[in-house]
Amino acid sequence: MASSSRCRNRLLRAVAPMALGVACCAAALATPGPAWAQHAKKPPPPSAAASTGNLLQTGRNLFEDQRYEESIQTLSAALLRPNTPKKDRVEIYRLLAYNYIVLSHRDEAEAAVRGLYALDPEFALGSSESPRFKEFFAEVKKKWEADGKPGLVTEEAPAPKPVSIKHSSPAQQEQGQEIKLTGELDDPGTRTGSVILHYRTGSQGKFEKVEARVSDTRFRTTIPGAAVKPPLVEYYLEALDSKGLPIAARGDALAPLRIAVPAPAEGGGLFSSPWFWTGTGAVIVGGVVAAFVLTRKSSESAGPPTSRVIVTVGQQ
Repeated sequence: MASSSRCRNRLLRAVAPMALGVACCAAALATPGPAWAQHAKKPPPPSAAASTGNLLQTGRNLFEDQRYEESIQTLSAALLRPNTPKKDRVEIYRLLAYNYIVLSHRDEAEAAVRGLYALDPEFALGSSESPRFKEFFAEVKKKWEADGKPGLVTEEAPAPKPVSIKHSSPAQQEQGQEIKLTGELDDPGTRTGSVILHYRTGSQGKFEKVEARVSDTRFRTTIPGAAVKPPLVEYYLEALDSKGLPIAARGDALAPLRIAVPAPAEGGGLFSSPWFWTGTGAVIVGGVVAAFVLTRKSSESAGPPTSRVIVTVGQQ
């Protein structure tokens, strides 16, 4: 009897860690871990569109911080906000022109200055402004007046027909896989000169940009696979006129469109993970499978219930 008891105790000690692995594995299967649950989550929705005043101030701050490309993106979003007051539009054009002048984008800078004078022909820069800016504005104004003041906004002049971008954003994409985007322009006045895709990995930093391929009213473009990384990709689309000024957008720098990029499960999944098989106590050696199952059985005696281990060994 003593020998039998010692054998039973040794066997219990041998399989106890495996039994614990079975219990832990069962709990893992019953309740998804935090990492798996996180992969299934969609990224939070874009924040509410910022007001024109906030965008204008942000664009001004970015210009002062010498972050010119980001300033242009923010000011472009402000320019497209509906019901923007005239004085704010004039200020947006002024700051856009400053950014483009600093970046040596002469055509875009001239378009911004012309847009400003079309709204306010009497506008004049302050005496403390940089001579570089003042000379450029004076030069463009002279040319604009010589051309007959094209685009001059008057009470009688009809507003140009609005342009819109029709585009459906995909829900998610696998890491490292390029994202193909398509859409259609609603442009009754044929004002669109180009469509620009702005994209970035994550929700911080500067947007990269690439020009879309346009055919008639449809366009297509691609976010490269190198930018498609967890947890998300942000992007927006912008229609520009022939001078490079924004006339329509789908999303913007402050409220971009988002595509979820789930992180791949580590190790190829649950059943390919070594800890799973170690924890369950399933060992494959030389074609023999040893499965250990822990069961409980009430004793027929008056004592408390005891644990009994059944060991089954069979050839595969």
